[in-house]
Amino acid sequence: MHAYNRTIGVVGGGTMGRGIVQLFAQAGHRVLCYDIAADAAQKAADFVIGLIRRSAEKGRITAAEAQASIGRIGVCEALSELAACDVVIEAVVEDLAVKIDLFRALENIMAESAILASNTSSLVISEIAAGCRRPERVAGLHFFNPVPLMKVAEVVPGARTSTATVESLGTLVAQAGHRAVVAADQPGFLVNHAGRGFYTEALRVLEEGVADVPEIDALLRAAAGFRMGPFELLDLTGLDVSGKVMTSIYEQFQHEPRFRPSSLVPPRIAAGLLGRKSGQGWYRYEGERKQEPVPLAAPPPRSGMRVWIDPAADEHAAIQGLARRSNAELCDAADGAELLIVQFWGQDATGYCVEHGLDARRCVAVDPLPGLSRHRTLMLTPVIMPETRDAAVALLAGDGAPVTVINDSPGFVVQRVLATIVNIAANIAQRGIASVLDIEDAVKLGLGYPHGPLAWGDRIGGSRVLAILQKIRARTGDPRYRPSPWLSRRAELGISLLTPDVARRP
Repeated sequence: MHAYNRTIGVVGGGTMGRGIVQLFAQAGHRVLCYDIAADAAQKAADFVIGLIRRSAEKGRITAAEAQASIGRIGVCEALSELAACDVVIEAVVEDLAVKIDLFRALENIMAESAILASNTSSLVISEIAAGCRRPERVAGLHFFNPVPLMKVAEVVPGARTSTATVESLGTLVAQAGHRAVVAADQPGFLVNHAGRGFYTEALRVLEEGVADVPEIDALLRAAAGFRMGPFELLDLTGLDVSGKVMTSIYEQFQHEPRFRPSSLVPPRIAAGLLGRKSGQGWYRYEGERKQEPVPLAAPPPRSGMRVWIDPAADEHAAIQGLARRSNAELCDAADGAELLIVQFWGQDATGYCVEHGLDARRCVAVDPLPGLSRHRTLMLTPVIMPETRDAAVALLAGDGAPVTVINDSPGFVVQRVLATIVNIAANIAQRGIASVLDIEDAVKLGLGYPHGPLAWGDRIGGSRVLAILQKIRARTGDPRYRPSPWLSRRAELGISLLTPDVARRP
């Protein structure tokens, strides 16, 4: 089977099916669309044709390219018309029995060399393949919405899928301009598995009363560089959809604590607070427009305040500069200061004060991740004096940078979310679910993260990520924070998290 000019069948005329038709028609393949519902395949083809014509009108492709792509799209009225296809990709309802019946029917009409691929995002490929006479030619081929724009696809071999099938699908995807990543037949495959930490840890932060929804979103957008905050993203995808995925992956991984869903979700689903589609989720919406909370103004600076900055602070000099800007008096010892400023990784403010003998009423902590210039996180102890809190906010906001004030939390907010993301990716590598390179590319392309998770771990420092997780686990006793052995070994050896395991045999 050659990489070019294949005949590809697409079963299902919904959103994903339409996107797959468009992708491969524009990549030069003959594409036949079939749907069991009357006129659904024709409507899907018409929809795709309309998109292609609009692309030509906007100058994204030439008129000749558009006409050629349109000419490669066909509609089938019966499943038997897919008999000549080299590959058939199903994008039907997420029902195991339906998919098994479909693949059995396709096997009866297709050539022995043809490949059967499922676009499932949640079902086990080996279970789908078990209903076929030749499971070696069955694999997952999971695309993301919108298919033409999301430049990644997961190739998922079942337990009996042949290497030739995996390679053939990888070539097909690459020729269409997408990055093919190979993921083991495990819950969530690669992308949905790797994305668990962003949601679940943000929900955990909210459960603990560390910060509210807009504050958590603002920190992860502005300080960490995510395109959207976790709660904005939950509103976009729909809490009912995301809630099912969270529960499904948790259950399929035998109640693995790293994927534990939040008790905050079911009541909101029951109340219909699903997000944009219901007009209200974590935020209220007017149409597609989110109602933004009004930020609080920083208190005025207090001139002449005596300030002590922990010499161990990562950004000691930068904080000193902010203190001088506020006309503060810098103290050499904590005892004589009215405001104590500390920085650390993985701990909480209370624990740090107790460990170092500092007055928790006068002490605040500033997250050293990221740098002070973008967005500052100020952590309070439970006994902080209000006047100390206000003075600290004024000092840290003195150059106009935004400041988010949070309650005591081991690992602040951004540290613990990023450490969770890195740890899950490390465990994906540990289990051999995907290669290091595929993990990095899949997360950047499929989730839109600014960095791959393991590269992000390197930016923070593997030993720091390990310390964050260990300290949060020690403080909370929660096994969700236990470090992956894969991460621990690399941190202990002082090597990059992008370093794959050496093959056991030459």
